[in-house]
Amino acid sequence: MKKILYTILSLLVIIVILGLGLAYMPIKSKTNHMGVSPEEAASLRQKFTTPHHLITTTDGETLFLRRWNPDSTKPVKNDIAVLVFHGITAYSGPYDMAGKPISAGGYTTFGIDYRGHGLSGGNRGDSPGKERWIADLVEAVRYVKKLGFSKVVVLGHSLGVASAICAASAIPNEISGLVLLSGAYEGRKGLSKPPTLFQKTQILASSIFRPSHQAVEYYREGMTVTKDPLFNFRYTLRFLTMLDVKTLRLPATLNIPVLVGIGDKDELFEVDKVKEFYDLVPGNKKEFLVMKNTTHAKIPLESWQQVVVWLNKTYQ
Repeated sequence: MKKILYTILSLLVIIVILGLGLAYMPIKSKTNHMGVSPEEAASLRQKFTTPHHLITTTDGETLFLRRWNPDSTKPVKNDIAVLVFHGITAYSGPYDMAGKPISAGGYTTFGIDYRGHGLSGGNRGDSPGKERWIADLVEAVRYVKKLGFSKVVVLGHSLGVASAICAASAIPNEISGLVLLSGAYEGRKGLSKPPTLFQKTQILASSIFRPSHQAVEYYREGMTVTKDPLFNFRYTLRFLTMLDVKTLRLPATLNIPVLVGIGDKDELFEVDKVKEFYDLVPGNKKEFLVMKNTTHAKIPLESWQQVVVWLNKTYQ
């Protein structure tokens, strides 16, 4: 009996040692992207001078909220705000492409940096879990409403579509509309090579022995890797697995205006798959938009102007 116990104990020790070795083994980067630490993000946040707000969450973290102000607004637009939820790897900064044309259309526009992204606080590419993730989104919506905007339209792009669904499910009566761009339940096939068995073992070991370590690199062939240090290309496994995107659904009783859009040249999602997602959106206040000459990440001015047209006809 002792011999069996010693054998089992020895095996466990060997497994732990091997697991620690794999967890701390350097992983070769495909992007060679240099990001920032939470401390560097905080320093850059303190130096930021253009319009923005800082949200202190209920658990004490700092979220960065970028703001684009219109030159002038019609009285009918004074109480309407658009809140942008960004895509994976990104932060609010690149969404100047949305903030500028939408604010030029007369709508005060905000862009949140998720926890662990951009100029927000938190471990890079990480989140404590789904509940905290949703709480951050809810607190961002409520913060904007407290600024005096009775109507908040949430605009989600890519991963932001999942974020918008989470927020709308949590506080359906506090959101006045949704713009859901470049997202679906199923992406194009063959976009990236699956990790090898060894890579999977490394990622699993890291998630067990140091769950806050960014063990997974976001990469696909042909992807443009920016040198902007505020982008994230490395994520923790717990971040990437906290949401089962394919199970996310808007509340069946939701009855607010929804615009679902997709670029005709989107590399990640097919128009038909986004249409299938659109068909599952509840209510009869929805519209489907195919944006011309638009890829997944490069959305031209004309496409954003189409969003402004939809906002005008929906909220005036």
